[in-house]
Amino acid sequence: MEDPRLRAFKRLLDIMDDLREKCPWDQKQTLESLRHLTIEEVYELSDAIIEDDKAEIKKELGDVMLHLVFYAKIGSETGDFDIESVLNSICEKLIVRHPHIYGDVEVADAEEVSRNWELIKLKEKENKNKTVLGGVPKSLPALLKALRIQDKSAGVGFEWDNKEDVYKKVEEELQELQEEVIAHDNGADNLDKIEDEFGDVMFSMINYARFLNVNPSDALERTNKKFINRFNQMEEKMSRENVDFESLSLEEMDKYWEEIKKNEKK
Repeated sequence: MEDPRLRAFKRLLDIMDDLREKCPWDQKQTLESLRHLTIEEVYELSDAIIEDDKAEIKKELGDVMLHLVFYAKIGSETGDFDIESVLNSICEKLIVRHPHIYGDVEVADAEEVSRNWELIKLKEKENKNKTVLGGVPKSLPALLKALRIQDKSAGVGFEWDNKEDVYKKVEEELQELQEEVIAHDNGADNLDKIEDEFGDVMFSMINYARFLNVNPSDALERTNKKFINRFNQMEEKMSRENVDFESLSLEEMDKYWEEIKKNEKK
């Protein structure tokens, strides 16, 4: 009798083949274009786990699985990898890193398993160059990666002396960004340069956050939640008044927004 798990997985693979062949949106996607969408799906899965919402966890696991199959499909088209090689690769890694299951190594507990895992992992990387920033995963979300880069470089002394100098760097980067924006407004073809300078501003702001003992990711998430809460309240108030966004000017929307902010302070 056919394993229902294999049947379900083959169904997903077949659907992915169809979508890649027939759907304009799916045909357009690349490894790069999917990357930020995958990060979003993983965070949605994380939210569902935190909320202990089993139905949502199942749904989000399906979304993540779709992305994994999508990447493998693209890889098969370029000849770099496919779903078979991806799955065989992880199987081989699990076998090598679990010698107490697939070899003759004996372990006493989970802690010993973890120690063995790290020792095996180090041996796998023993021929690779060790650098200060080598331990920063390449695919970390950009904000978190910037923070880890700065933490690690500061650990070897590559660091500003004080927060005042860091803030001056923020101002310097903002000025350079503004200069590029003005140049673009005057006809320059410099969007790549604007992106570079915007990145420099963000990197310097993350560094400034470190000197203020503020986690920039947490700070941004607090602002995200604050915005969402205010926007939801604005929508609720508009709904009670039988008003929709299409009927309002930006100035009228802003009045709702300011009223919500004012009520928060009461």
